[in-house]
Amino acid sequence: MTDTGGGTEQGVFPGMPEPLWGGSPSKLLAFLDCPRRYRMTYLDVPRPTPRHQRAHTSVGIAVHNALRDVWDLDAPTPQEGGRLLERAWIDVGFRDAAQSARWRARMRDAVVTYLERFGPPVRPIGIERTVSLLSDDLRLQGRVDRLDDRGGELVVVDYKTSRTVPTDDDARTSLPLALYAAAVWKMLRRPVSRVELHHVPSGTVVGHDHTGESIRRHVERARSIMHDARTADADHAAHGTASEMFPPVTGPLCGWCDLRAHCPEGQAAGPEKSDWAALGED
Repeated sequence: MTDTGGGTEQGVFPGMPEPLWGGSPSKLLAFLDCPRRYRMTYLDVPRPTPRHQRAHTSVGIAVHNALRDVWDLDAPTPQEGGRLLERAWIDVGFRDAAQSARWRARMRDAVVTYLERFGPPVRPIGIERTVSLLSDDLRLQGRVDRLDDRGGELVVVDYKTSRTVPTDDDARTSLPLALYAAAVWKMLRRPVSRVELHHVPSGTVVGHDHTGESIRRHVERARSIMHDARTADADHAAHGTASEMFPPVTGPLCGWCDLRAHCPEGQAAGPEKSDWAALGED
């Protein structure tokens, strides 16, 4: 699933209601994970320059593009999906050309196998479909990787390419999946309960069947995070980078942060990971 970034604060005049906070699930999670990274990503102007792209990001983009474009073909087949992967390949972040070639072949085969096993028999009703959720003072927007209609039941599908294979519990607790289910439910006026994570490299599919109540709990969790983020946003508007509401959260993830060059605390937390470290065993 792809998120469509942040939002711009609306002008406020006397007597106007408080403006909506706009953003995406990834924006909410960025504030939750590390307020410092959130500030640098969404609020600082000019935005600090991030590091160059890592290999695992190149892999993820190529796989998502292939699984998107295969449905534009007159006769989509698993083999055509593999060829699209090769054409979409991004040779950035790898140790060398040989490593890139190995991973291109590996992910081509993975896409073919995935489509043979889990490609829907008919074209999905949504491919990278932009969805929006407006709930009281919360406004979210993003793109669903795939939206299936399986015998009248709508299913939200999110592709994964990380080396960690997800579990059913990951699908159950995923805030983005639940928010996108809520958005589709509201936009199409059709109940959505099933959400799935499709791990393309391993061919693993995990999922969860939400209830209306469990989706409401996720929406309220998002609203709670949003309220904290909006308070911090206002402090940033008043004090800029001197605001004290954006402390760094340091730990192992600092080695992967694309903005660690601008964060002394993150640099002190440990060494930076190599461009290809997330690929795991080669």
